[in-house]
Amino acid sequence: MMCSIAGVIDFHNDLRAQAEALAPMAASMVRRGPDQRGSYITENAALFHNRLCVIDIENGRQPMTARLGERTYTIVYNGEIYNTDEVRAALIREGHSFTGHSDTEVVLKSYIQWGAACVDRLNGIFAFAVWDEGERRLFIARDRMGVKPFFYALRGGAFIFASEIKGILAHPDVEPEADRASIWEVVLTGPGRTPGCGVFRGIEELRPGWRGFFTADGLRTERYWSLRAREHRDSLQTTIDTVRYLVTDAITRQLVSDVPIGTFLSGGLDSGIISSVAQRYMAARGRTLLTFSVDYKDNLKYFHKTKFQPNTDTVFIGPLRDWLGCDNHLTELDSVELADALYEAVEARDLPGMSDVDSSLLAFCKRIKKDVTVALSGECADEIFGGYPWYRDETIRMAEGFPWAQSTIYRAGFLREEYARGLDAREYVMERYRMTVKDADVLPTDSPTDRRMREMMRLNTDWFMQTLLDRKDRMSMYSALEVRVPFCDHRIAEYLYSVPWAWKDLHHYEKGLLREAMRGYLPDEVLWRKKSPYPKTHNPSYMAEVSRRLREVIADPDTPLLSIIRKDALESLLDDDKAQPWYGQLMTTPQTIAYMLQINHWMKVYNVKLI
Repeated sequence: MMCSIAGVIDFHNDLRAQAEALAPMAASMVRRGPDQRGSYITENAALFHNRLCVIDIENGRQPMTARLGERTYTIVYNGEIYNTDEVRAALIREGHSFTGHSDTEVVLKSYIQWGAACVDRLNGIFAFAVWDEGERRLFIARDRMGVKPFFYALRGGAFIFASEIKGILAHPDVEPEADRASIWEVVLTGPGRTPGCGVFRGIEELRPGWRGFFTADGLRTERYWSLRAREHRDSLQTTIDTVRYLVTDAITRQLVSDVPIGTFLSGGLDSGIISSVAQRYMAARGRTLLTFSVDYKDNLKYFHKTKFQPNTDTVFIGPLRDWLGCDNHLTELDSVELADALYEAVEARDLPGMSDVDSSLLAFCKRIKKDVTVALSGECADEIFGGYPWYRDETIRMAEGFPWAQSTIYRAGFLREEYARGLDAREYVMERYRMTVKDADVLPTDSPTDRRMREMMRLNTDWFMQTLLDRKDRMSMYSALEVRVPFCDHRIAEYLYSVPWAWKDLHHYEKGLLREAMRGYLPDEVLWRKKSPYPKTHNPSYMAEVSRRLREVIADPDTPLLSIIRKDALESLLDDDKAQPWYGQLMTTPQTIAYMLQINHWMKVYNVKLI
């Protein structure tokens, strides 16, 4: 049930008189759910829904209301539950009946039956709210891994929520305000965000694995799930077998759909595993899997081998397509298209993002949507199985700070004096690093290496992975394309959190355990190829294009960007020939220039008010 949700709970005003004023909240997010629209408005509750139909098109309409005796419950829900059949069976045993086969009805009746504990029974990706008319309270919840978004704000005693920040900003009482902390988030941690932070002043995000209630007494939230360290008692072979089962089961569960479905295929390990399992599933049903790949104009011509990327994905796509026997669709993007999409990517994310890493996915998803409504993608395998370079390079992994963002002083150098004054930039970032590390669950028997690897996994799942999940959700849903991420199944994360690092690094190979577990699912040249990061353009024409655009921007003294960023720092960025990373290997000089374009567009289009 991929869509957008929004709502207002207000115990001081009659919301029935505000229906017209609140309608823009839903209208602002219609791209997430163009198939159906619905609303539910009573004195204290206004709930809105835009639906992208995937399962049980007729019986899954929202907001959905159910009654139990004299009690009335209404839900707005965004997500997919992958153990729907099991939960429905349990509810039937408790005496519930169902009018359709949508997972929305299952989630609603799970709440009616089990209350806040319903989330413990759900395997899936979700963000939802249930209004209990009799108790006059709203229950809210977000999935364990943070795949589906949930933002909120409190204004004048009212609770305002939405799938995206734009839905909150569409409320008549919410202004697009940015204070010093907002600017620090954008410049010092961006495109990442402090967990729970919505960047705009007064806008927050319900964190992954959290739930809560809003009543006349206010908002109360609590964590219901986090990664817990357990003594790993399984043998190596049992661990390999368990990983194989968990991965294949997660992928298979996520192939259920009443509309056309496909997979991303980069030519690498993670998308290759998903496509291989999916192709077997399709073949057993007499169908051929649709796969989708992306490349950039003249990329092979300009590709340069590096330590992090010894070869390009492109050369593996064709052989892997032939090995799988899938129907592959290749999209090629050029530099101008990539630069043009930078601005739309900001409007999809509501914030400056991962520059062309975002814009390329946005353009790619538009092409995919022409053929399918649902696609599976390989995000989260690197965070969970330890695939990134910073997991395996001992010097990097033992250094304090976020390993993908070791450029705090460089970043701070862009700030105008009024935003840099009184700021200890390194401490701002390190405080967030220490907060995350402190929250990592460990065992007293952990070796120094295993203790550090648990910390590294939490740093990655709480920060880097959230940035990628934001990207995947916003860029795909902007084109009403539902993208599922099987490696984000919480069962995989729970199990892998307790597996010793030596086994994750089996054969001293990145994601060695995953590779060993999936033997036979891919040809050896793909199964054992070195990890390659998300493909980006190497064409110098892209650098020239974004540089030209930024020079035009800063030529205007009234451009919004120059109200927070030093012009001389931008000129140095454009003129100095140095490859300073901004956000790991994904964002270096061309992407930093593009990020500055995105900040400017964000401030301009969202009419950001600096306070």
